[in-house]
Amino acid sequence: MKHLLTTMIFATLLFFASCSKEEKKHFVDNTPAIAVKINTISEDGNNPYLTVSGKIEAEKTAKLSTRMMGFITKVKARVGQKVKKGQLLVSINNADLRAKRAQVNAGISEATAAFENAKKDYNRFSALFQDNSASQKELDDVTAHYNMAKARLESAKQMKNEINSQFSYTNIKAPFSGVVTNKYVSAGDMANPGMPLLEVESPGNFQVIAMVPESEISQIKQGVKVRVLVKSLGQTIEGKVTEISSSAKNTGSQYLVKIRLKKTAQKILSGMFVAVQFPIEKTKATSNIVLVSTKALVHRGQLTGVYTISQNNTALLRWLRLGRKYENQVEVLAGLTADEKYIISSEGKLYNGAKINIQ
Repeated sequence: MKHLLTTMIFATLLFFASCSKEEKKHFVDNTPAIAVKINTISEDGNNPYLTVSGKIEAEKTAKLSTRMMGFITKVKARVGQKVKKGQLLVSINNADLRAKRAQVNAGISEATAAFENAKKDYNRFSALFQDNSASQKELDDVTAHYNMAKARLESAKQMKNEINSQFSYTNIKAPFSGVVTNKYVSAGDMANPGMPLLEVESPGNFQVIAMVPESEISQIKQGVKVRVLVKSLGQTIEGKVTEISSSAKNTGSQYLVKIRLKKTAQKILSGMFVAVQFPIEKTKATSNIVLVSTKALVHRGQLTGVYTISQNNTALLRWLRLGRKYENQVEVLAGLTADEKYIISSEGKLYNGAKINIQ
């Protein structure tokens, strides 16, 4: 037993000794470096304007819906079609309303006959009462019967008015002349109360809906002229502030501002994204702001960042908290400081730790 233990200890020592004599292998990264271009973070302490994003929409627009439930029988409109005020656009099955209207008409006929009969009795007993040929109680009973017959007839007529008003919800018509911009249903679909069917807008007059942060809303005044850059067209259109919301309760400290666009020959359409430049006096700039190019931004879900350069000359992704936009630049609230360098473009796909070669 003692001999076996000695043999095992000797074998273990030989194993560690042999391991210590092995040459150490080093990992060599032979990945080629990615050529990149860098930029230095700029600092602006006196920017003359505030720029926010917005979207164009028609001043006059309507989503058409119904208060009735039923199958859609016809959709007489398509997206892009021009329609006139009062034109029939959607028809909903109204067989049940037609049956109710027939019942109401029969009720009106019955109530009319009863009223006419009660009216004759009332007139006759009124004459008899004047000749002292009828008692006061008889006249009171006939008068009450006459008033009840009159009320029943009026009730039946109001029911008919209600049925007729419901028919307007089965025949959806254009509220104004314009263009159909959205179609949400087709023939055979089930319409439900409040469900949008079509969307119509009146072209010609457009406005911009923009959101202004709370730190700047006090500087925006109604009637002030602004510049609106239509990104897809690369054109700038003059606009004027028409409405300023006084509450940001449900918009995350962003205040809604409406800008009416000046009529232009440019073909602008609803839904186009714009950049609205609000003039701000230079004396109102309170502190320097750090700006980076929007071309360098990297998006990962809800996070936004840029690639910077590490001490080992590799790419390093830094997450940022951004603020206002200034044309092709954006304000950095946290994550970078002035005079730092960041990668603005690369000839390959960047990732954390990627070797880079600054051009």
